[in-house]
Amino acid sequence: MTEQLIYPKSTTGLILIDLLNDFLAEDGKMNPAIGEQVKSRNLIANLTRLIEGAREAGTKIFYAPHGLDEHSFDDFNVVHPVFQGGLANHIFWKGSYGADFYPALRPRDGETVLTQHRMYDSFMGTDLQERLESQGVEKVVFAGLTSGTCIEGTGRHALEAGYHVTFLADGVADFTAESHRAAVDIAYPTFGHAVLSIDEFLTAVNNSAKQ
Repeated sequence: MTEQLIYPKSTTGLILIDLLNDFLAEDGKMNPAIGEQVKSRNLIANLTRLIEGAREAGTKIFYAPHGLDEHSFDDFNVVHPVFQGGLANHIFWKGSYGADFYPALRPRDGETVLTQHRMYDSFMGTDLQERLESQGVEKVVFAGLTSGTCIEGTGRHALEAGYHVTFLADGVADFTAESHRAAVDIAYPTFGHAVLSIDEFLTAVNNSAKQ
């Protein structure tokens, strides 16, 4: 991290992707596949520290949840096998327990909950762009799940849309250590202006408040 990295609360948005029961709860449908990586990276505790620190600093927080239903891909001619599986198994099914926020990390009143995204990019088909613009956000900071899919996909879009993009390396996890490392070590430096730890980001946020 360099001293030039500042995150004013008026123009910074922390975007938390897919902090949902199907991923994080022990009885979530995707937890058997990702739970080991979540635990090994201490992700829930890390995200708790991130969210608490961002709230204390007054950073704008946006929750970007996944959500599917039987009509999610009615306009597609071909649906990717991953999302065929999501439909067949009702993963992140709208209105279900699995699509609800993990209790320890759920949004508070006044924080922005975006419309549900159906694939990896949290901009596509949602109100993310509108909400960022309406709140004057110029710098976006990403954490959540998963490292190489929804985090990376949304971050790529943010870069193309002209935002300053920051990825938090210890605020993400993936299904395998290899896919996580590919995202953090290769993709994030390519598509992000900064790749920070949570502590580095919170330090920069607090320093920004003093300027």
